[in-house]
Amino acid sequence: MASPLISATELADLIRDGGAPRLLDVRWRLDQPEGRPAYLDGHLPGAVYVDLDNELARRGDPRQGRHPLPAREQLQEAARRWGIHAGDTVVAYDDVHSVAAARAWWVLTRSGLPDVRVLDGGLRGWLAERLPLETGDVLAPRGDVVLSDITEGVAAIDDVEEWPDHGLLLDVRAPERYRGDAEPLDPVAGHIPGAVNLPTTVHLTAGKFRSPDEIRASFAAAGVADGIAVAAYCGSGIAATHTALAGVLAGIEVVVYPGSWSQWSRTRGRLAAVGPAPSLDVIPL
Repeated sequence: MASPLISATELADLIRDGGAPRLLDVRWRLDQPEGRPAYLDGHLPGAVYVDLDNELARRGDPRQGRHPLPAREQLQEAARRWGIHAGDTVVAYDDVHSVAAARAWWVLTRSGLPDVRVLDGGLRGWLAERLPLETGDVLAPRGDVVLSDITEGVAAIDDVEEWPDHGLLLDVRAPERYRGDAEPLDPVAGHIPGAVNLPTTVHLTAGKFRSPDEIRASFAAAGVADGIAVAAYCGSGIAATHTALAGVLAGIEVVVYPGSWSQWSRTRGRLAAVGPAPSLDVIPL
């Protein structure tokens, strides 16, 4: 299977040789969710801007979490706006650790697009190679891609409650959020009982993904072994897709819980664990 990553130099060669893929600029982060101003100031040539909050997620009941998965029709309409046709190669990038780009990779791959990649190193990696940017907006000719519903590789809230009984549940947020020391976004601090902390940033070095062997070692240190079913969650289902991408690089299947802590912490009757494993206090929500 082809790698889901592409380097800046590989992408530049592809563009120069006339095989330009559809480029998606998915700049988004928690403290600056609107990435369009930065996109207009400079982006990869031909890249269209992707609005993560409104195109890679849907607005709905807060009890579904902060970034529920988009409906098929919503995502398909967005993908056509981006200019995607059946058979296109798609490359997504952002400017912070490829976390938002991984969300685009995951939802599009799970929706049936066969060739979606993430620019390893993102915008910063592109600039490090002294490759060009362009300014302004790009309005791509409308595409006609047909997407499918996302049904595989997804865990629901009841699934993850039982997951530690038969598999490994990874909380991929920062350690302080896992422990419950701080929670800047959701109503309750802590983590799902039985979850193990493996911050998704450990899979990177200097903004790029580590080697498959290094990623496998990180997963193994968290308890991943042959035959163990692995699921991941984060704050709202964005960073968990980054861990799923790391899993593909390492040959490990990682199921994503899209609702993540933002759904769990808003659902009555669930429990929240606080403190470092294995000595944990559990409180009802």
